[in-house]
Amino acid sequence: MKDRFYSQIIKLVVPIVIQNLLSAAVNSADVVMLNYVGQSSISAVSLASNYASVLFMVYYGLGTGATLLCAQYWGKRELQPIRAVEGIAMRFSLLITVFFSGFAFFAPELMMKVFTNDVELIRIGAGYLRVMSLTYLCWSIIEIYLAVLRSIGKVTISMILNIIAFSLNIFLNAVFIFGLFGAPQLGATGVAIATAISRIVELLGCILVSLVFSKDLKLNPAYMFIRNNLLLKDFVKLSLPALGNDISWSVAFSMYSVILGHLGSDAVAANSLVVVVRNFGTVLCFGTASAGGILLGNVMGEGDMERAKEYGSKLLKLTVITGAIGGVLILIATPFVLRFASLSDTAMHYLKYMLLINTYYVMGAAVNTTLIAGVFRAGGDTRFGLICDTVDMWCYAVPLGFIAAFVFKLPVLVVYFLLCTDEFVKWPWVIKRYRSGKWLQNITRDNLFTQEKCSEQN
Repeated sequence: MKDRFYSQIIKLVVPIVIQNLLSAAVNSADVVMLNYVGQSSISAVSLASNYASVLFMVYYGLGTGATLLCAQYWGKRELQPIRAVEGIAMRFSLLITVFFSGFAFFAPELMMKVFTNDVELIRIGAGYLRVMSLTYLCWSIIEIYLAVLRSIGKVTISMILNIIAFSLNIFLNAVFIFGLFGAPQLGATGVAIATAISRIVELLGCILVSLVFSKDLKLNPAYMFIRNNLLLKDFVKLSLPALGNDISWSVAFSMYSVILGHLGSDAVAANSLVVVVRNFGTVLCFGTASAGGILLGNVMGEGDMERAKEYGSKLLKLTVITGAIGGVLILIATPFVLRFASLSDTAMHYLKYMLLINTYYVMGAAVNTTLIAGVFRAGGDTRFGLICDTVDMWCYAVPLGFIAAFVFKLPVLVVYFLLCTDEFVKWPWVIKRYRSGKWLQNITRDNLFTQEKCSEQN
């Protein structure tokens, strides 16, 4: 049993971690290249990217709803419900994205003013957002389809598509930021253009995979018209709390940038680099959480709750180890980042201590992410995460940050430290929920469609 768990988790974790590393590499490449353009470009893109982070959490929430249902139906080897869930998730994703893209295209300056009143940052960020608005529609389709593929164990396909897209993104970043091969020097706007082109290529890759390599589960618009009221009810019941959880958390986390953004461009610039380093530090533990959620979902779909409970325990122990590794990686990276960074003296001071704070912060994030977004969601327990994160972020962390920054006017690093206590405050409730075992549920239904067994492939 032990060997089976670890062999299965490694098979899922490795491609997911590679994808997360590539994503972090693209973000770091943006910062590295913009570092030579100027501090204003780094700060503007960092602030504007908060909207992409919120939108990603929308896709992640919808993808989670799709994944937890599809993983359990894959455990039962039923294919038609998986197709229907893909269609349901795609409908929600496209509807939300059309609204969001329109706002980013027609009112980007207004969106930037939420984060800063610096005219230069607003100008740069607005240009970035207007171009990025065109990529969101592609992104909304890609994320849902790849989430469904991962739920049935096809993580390698997702990894290959990400490698192609991210590699192209980094190359085009250099072309459009620095004006290589006769291209104009576009700075921050060049980052957005590079992202747009790479997303289009990734979408074309998804279409190719659908037509050639994934015979049973395609990227098929017809899936959006499959109707099943019980499955729609299940998706809404399970996915909307997960979606609400992710949006609530990501918007609240964006408020950290609002707070720092009004404390000066030095704080924003330092935090921009910290986010990049932290993303590298968390790729292993977050990848473990994602893989664990898929594996647990498959096992619970089979109806083997004792094995699911055992796997949950092993997953939590593994996450503590990966969280510790992440903290050590950030600590090791700190002197190299400080040597590379080209920021003002004040920003460099902030950067040093923000990185040190994150050496232990990743442990809190790793444990909570694994339990809330991995273990609990695998069994359909999504409401707890919504309540826990909403109370923690909106009743504790965000008010604390605003009071510390604008009422007591505490130093920037003290404010940042207080903001980074959010993950540890919810540990007692999260761990108590895990020990209760209420997350152990088989959420599938019988005879939703005429039974169509999945072929034993992958």
